[in-house]
Amino acid sequence: MSEKLKIGISIGDINGIGLEVIIKSLLDNRILDFFTPIVYGNTKVASFHRKALGVNDFSFNVINSADQANPKRSNMINCWQEDVKITLGEQNEVGGKYAFLSLQRATEDLKAGLIDALVTAPINKHNIQQEGFNFPGHTEYLQAEFGAEDVLMFMVSEDLRVGVVTGHIPVKDVAAAITVDSILHKLRMMNNSLKTDFWIKKPKIAVLGLNPHAGDDGLIGKEDLEIIRPAIERANEEGIFCFGPYPADGFFAADTYTKFDAVLAMYHDQGLIPFKHIASRTGINFTAGLPVVRTSPDHGTGYDIAGQNIASHTSFVEAMFEAVHIVNRRREQAELTANPLAFRRLSKDRD
Repeated sequence: MSEKLKIGISIGDINGIGLEVIIKSLLDNRILDFFTPIVYGNTKVASFHRKALGVNDFSFNVINSADQANPKRSNMINCWQEDVKITLGEQNEVGGKYAFLSLQRATEDLKAGLIDALVTAPINKHNIQQEGFNFPGHTEYLQAEFGAEDVLMFMVSEDLRVGVVTGHIPVKDVAAAITVDSILHKLRMMNNSLKTDFWIKKPKIAVLGLNPHAGDDGLIGKEDLEIIRPAIERANEEGIFCFGPYPADGFFAADTYTKFDAVLAMYHDQGLIPFKHIASRTGINFTAGLPVVRTSPDHGTGYDIAGQNIASHTSFVEAMFEAVHIVNRRREQAELTANPLAFRRLSKDRD
């Protein structure tokens, strides 16, 4: 049996629900049959959260580096030594400072190949801003750290996969950011990810319109007619199997999404509101386009419920296992590509 994957976990904002969902997820020792968790945080902070949850029969195995991880335990690397004042439910500089220390150390180990994937607990995009982190969120930070030309925020669940053309930008700037090239670029990334990361041989992608009724043939805005349709046509010429633009409201209301392998939305809320409703706490966020694997739960810091032992850890568990699946798919794909005969046999099996 091959060595288990090492999955790194950053703890996010220490005043939020990050450590709560991490601890709840790792309480089930059965996960150790599938991967070795390595949490980047601090044992004193973790102990505070564990006591707040009333959990007495769980502890982390403390290590100094990822190569010391015990495959039969949940491991923790202390990313700082000083005592930290935890104020559950509060957004403050302390929460942002230590969220970044955790993320920074985990990213260093991911770069060095000491961990096989990274699962990030939620940060607050405001209080984490500091020297070394001047980004809208995890996605952009990791894009810069790994030198990726572009990335795709890919929301994934069992029933639906949604990517967005424009990410964390104001709604007033969305229309100007929608271009033929930007749509094409995201479609290429989505198509490639569906093939490589999810092993869908001939992905079928739906593209949503920008305006109400997808512009209604130009009566309600010209973007759908003059930008989105040409982008779809060019993508099909490149061999990307995509359709649209579809009016977003009717598309989801009629369950049309069930006929596609993925959906490309034009902006954040257009895709994420229906996704979070349909996924119902089982969805995760995957950053496609990186040379490494990063996933996260599809929720935020949860300040309003921090410390109350009511946060659901379902999405976090899904994020960990999806990271494992994607790493394994990528590696097997690389092996099959290096062995064309085996690749042809697998392709016949998929057909």
